[in-house]
Amino acid sequence: MNDMPVESIRMVRDHMAVVVDRAERDGEPTVITRRGKEVAAVVPIELLRRYQRFEEQEIARIVRERMGGSEPGIPLAQVMAETLARPE
Repeated sequence: MNDMPVESIRMVRDHMAVVVDRAERDGEPTVITRRGKEVAAVVPIELLRRYQRFEEQEIARIVRERMGGSEPGIPLAQVMAETLARPE
């Protein structure tokens, strides 16, 4: 994924259909930059959905792991913070 297209926000604004077509047709994400800094991405919808499923499964796994232990309960907010802090 390191070689995915990188486009300026100006180019994306002027040629959004090209970027969306690339995601839909080729399944390829496009990184969007603003003043040279990566700020967003246009990704194929299936990639987003897979990520969301993975995130939900990871949260459920952590909850099961925590509930199965002998330690006192942990607030859901802490579980969510731990999940979001884990590297991909």
